Amino acid sequence: MSMMGRRGLLMMAGALVVSFPLPGAGAAAQNGAAAEVKSVSPDAVQGFLAVSRDGHVTVYSGKVELGTGVETALLQIVADELDVPLDHVSLVQGDTALTPDQGPTNASFAIEKGGMQLRRAAATLRTELLRRAARQLGASVTELRIVDGVVHATGGAGVGIGLLAAQASIVLKLDPAAPLKPPVDYKLVGKPVPRVDIPAKVFASFTYMQDFRLPDMLHGRIIHPPAIGAELLSVDENPVRAMPGNVRVVRIGNFLGVVADTEWDAIKAAQALKADWSDVSNLPDEAQLFDYVRELPVVSETIMSNVGDAQQRLAQAARRLSATYDFAIQTHGSIGPSCAVAQLKDGQVTCWSASQATHNLRRQLAATLALPLEKVRCIYLEGAGCYGRNGHEDAAAEAVLLARAVGRPVRVQWMRQDEHGWDPKGPPVLIDMQGGLDAQGRISAWQGDFLYPQATAVNVALLGSELAGLPSDGGTDPGGIQNDVAIPYRFADVRTTLRRTAPGPFRHSWIRSPGRMQNTFANEAFLDELAALAGTDPLEMRLRTLDDARGAEVLERVARLSNWRTRPGPDPEADVVTGLGLAYVKYEMYRTYVAAVAEVEVRRSSGQVRVRRFFVAHDCGQIINPDGTRNQIEGNIVQAVSRTLIEQVTFNRKMITSLDWASYPILTFPDVPEVVIDLIDRPETPPWGVGEPATAIVPPAIANAIHDAAGIRLRSVPFTAEKVRAALGHA
Repeated sequence: MSMMGRRGLLMMAGALVVSFPLPGAGAAAQNGAAAEVKSVSPDAVQGFLAVSRDGHVTVYSGKVELGTGVETALLQIVADELDVPLDHVSLVQGDTALTPDQGPTNASFAIEKGGMQLRRAAATLRTELLRRAARQLGASVTELRIVDGVVHATGGAGVGIGLLAAQASIVLKLDPAAPLKPPVDYKLVGKPVPRVDIPAKVFASFTYMQDFRLPDMLHGRIIHPPAIGAELLSVDENPVRAMPGNVRVVRIGNFLGVVADTEWDAIKAAQALKADWSDVSNLPDEAQLFDYVRELPVVSETIMSNVGDAQQRLAQAARRLSATYDFAIQTHGSIGPSCAVAQLKDGQVTCWSASQATHNLRRQLAATLALPLEKVRCIYLEGAGCYGRNGHEDAAAEAVLLARAVGRPVRVQWMRQDEHGWDPKGPPVLIDMQGGLDAQGRISAWQGDFLYPQATAVNVALLGSELAGLPSDGGTDPGGIQNDVAIPYRFADVRTTLRRTAPGPFRHSWIRSPGRMQNTFANEAFLDELAALAGTDPLEMRLRTLDDARGAEVLERVARLSNWRTRPGPDPEADVVTGLGLAYVKYEMYRTYVAAVAEVEVRRSSGQVRVRRFFVAHDCGQIINPDGTRNQIEGNIVQAVSRTLIEQVTFNRKMITSLDWASYPILTFPDVPEVVIDLIDRPETPPWGVGEPATAIVPPAIANAIHDAAGIRLRSVPFTAEKVRAALGHA
């Protein structure tokens, strides 16, 4: 069976690829009864791995492929640890009935945490298979080796791992002491293995979430309010009563939708339906956004670092510097608008979604429907881009509510205005920095105050559930916005504080490198400002105050890669000027080292900034797939350049107004920079994340390069042409 055929069966029929026998499964099968439900325990080998009689290995992963190549990397890890060919391993991902809950696919943890759970499961299984083979072959375990899924003893006798697994039930807990293969024996890990998902995508046979269909399925469209916080006063269904397509209107509180036989019928019905909403103006004045943010009440305060007495040392500093940085509200800008399909049958809810957190979504849908958790199943299908909590979960809730109302499967497809208008946004961030230099020009004091809205959670309340007045288990976890508030440099007196404010009227969630990107922007841009005040080269300033050999190495390597040199200063006569800017991060202060140099071009007359080249030195420990790692870094840089230069949500007092690609532009192909990467592979160390860290250093590297080119400091993201002209004095 083809990969798509197997995947299709799993999605459509809920089929289970049978592994080594589960307790009681053999007897049940003999009696014609259904086998026991597959384990999804994250502590059990059976939660993660299945071996068929012919030796095929099925991997069950709660971490999912988002278009980043993680599917291939996870297969490499398992295939290498079990010594089976890569084409003998396949992946089932993000299905709450079949895969363990490994947490959302976020924060660059798919390999660092999810992949290492799979490696440990494979090592545990390998140990058991070798023990069985030793008994069957009459050999000691030390004499055995696995080659292409067959265990061989000295002299050539062998037995396949599928036969070994089928001999009797294997019920194993993950063994933290199970020996892992030494890196020197890896045949796949560390190698540029072609991605397994690409052929189907290239030849248009891949089933994205937006392509998925069920028999007897209807199509739904939601009529979202014309203003955030508006209430639905009345609905006139007369305009849609005579329309073709068996149109049905569903209203639950402020939730309003239509369902029809075809997608086009649903679109026309949604446009024709007459709804009267209350008139509200709850949003702040866009021009005064950061004044509004500063005035929000602070609900919590966390001291992230407190060394010495920064306030006293600032008062004693020979020279002082203060700067305020802000980061605009941004949307996810998913190329394909969000989509979901839901089915309610025999008391069981099944929802197909591109959510990065299907296990979380399952809990939210269960809360909305007031159902036991075991009655809800969420199945992951890859969507057309996300990089954070966009609208996928919201479309899922809307599909479930419509399906429950009409009693048939329903597909909800958002339109562009739904995606840009209603997906939760990356929050506005305001950061105040203060620093002091001593008489020798060394940084003597550092203080940072970071202001974030409280509600930047992973489990954002579901939009449809909120409109319907139903619970959705939104949670209150603010996510990892505190990461990289603290700094990696060694100063005598440091104080950094994270202040969380009341959320305000916007729905906020996480976008790639949430918090880390904004915090690193302020820290690294401010460090350059202090270096300039001291008359010190930015690279020298960092190396002088960094007590970390791996951090120093990425800085030194990116300096060589970019031909870093002391700059003479901006050319006051030229219209087009170029510059280099440096930035560094030790992601979350414990993993993945990244140093980068941006090479930018500034056109003074227009204020346009173009990033020509981006140099990156990257140390994420053990590299699983160097091609995939490079792809990830390149994607980080390109997306972050777009966010740094042009992306920002616009709004009036009622609603988001940047509802299309004209009002919310993203980087286009002609403006994509050349990305030059120096990968540092450390096979003997644990692998760390790649999906986010390089994002964090893009805004400060560009800001520092603009200063090098044009002598101006930009402290407000995005760095639009208008802001550049204003900084140059000819707005």
